[in-house]
Amino acid sequence: MIFIQIVVGVRFKKAGKIYYFDPNELDLKPMDHVIVETVRGIEYGEVIVAPKEVPEDDIVSPLKKVIRKATQEDEQKVMENKQKEEEAFDICLREIEKHNLPMKLIDVEYTFDNNKVIFYFTAEGRVDFRELVKDLAAVFRTRIELRQIGVRDEAKMIGGLGCCGRRLCCCTFLGDFEPVSIRMAKEQNLSLNPAKISGVCGRLMCCLNFEQDFYEEVTRKSPKVNKEVMTPDGAGTVVDLNVLFEKVKVRLVQNDGTVEVKEYSLDDIKYTDDQTSANEEDCEEIDEEILSLMDE
Repeated sequence: MIFIQIVVGVRFKKAGKIYYFDPNELDLKPMDHVIVETVRGIEYGEVIVAPKEVPEDDIVSPLKKVIRKATQEDEQKVMENKQKEEEAFDICLREIEKHNLPMKLIDVEYTFDNNKVIFYFTAEGRVDFRELVKDLAAVFRTRIELRQIGVRDEAKMIGGLGCCGRRLCCCTFLGDFEPVSIRMAKEQNLSLNPAKISGVCGRLMCCLNFEQDFYEEVTRKSPKVNKEVMTPDGAGTVVDLNVLFEKVKVRLVQNDGTVEVKEYSLDDIKYTDDQTSANEEDCEEIDEEILSLMDE
């Protein structure tokens, strides 16, 4: 028997992960602000997913309840916390400089109940920040947490513009980072120059993952380059593949010895089942080569 639970999806940061809560019989709808209890304490969030039924197997227990809809006082407290975060950022910068620590402060976050202040930073390696924590605790007189994050999380927090001219996907709608590999760039026939396929964070662009399923599907049913195929005009050799338009260019040799290249739809050619897409060993060699370049 499958047990069903009513849940509501709440997000605490823009483009952040969505967490499920028990709506507690409240009339909630998307864009409503709510106060909920989390493992970090009492938090302020925004309803993203209206109350809906989901199987209990899809829920991480125990499911905490929404305490209430945010009041005018709650909204005012959030604004005050934003001001405190700006002040805390400046104070922490001075303390980091005072202790001469090799770290870069990225963001500061107050929990809604002011029970904890979280400082996000990046660093090349491990940082001994014990003395820094003591000094910060003496200043703020509350629990202090220093959390080291990666370069992708840094880009998500700071934001910016991608090579497409639009705001970064990670800070606008991507809740979670999906794995991205150099193989995706190869299968999409993109330049394997790390400078051209890397985002502002220095890692492979997240958007390589957006069309990957389509490329895999089309490539799976397409012949490889240099393979012989049968076209409406006779046998020929594949010289190029256009995945987006699902077409291939075929070199045909006429009876008089002349060579002609024609473009055909995938539905108009026939080929054997073993003529599949890119050689996996070649992809692995390219993976290692590109990754080594990106590490330099």
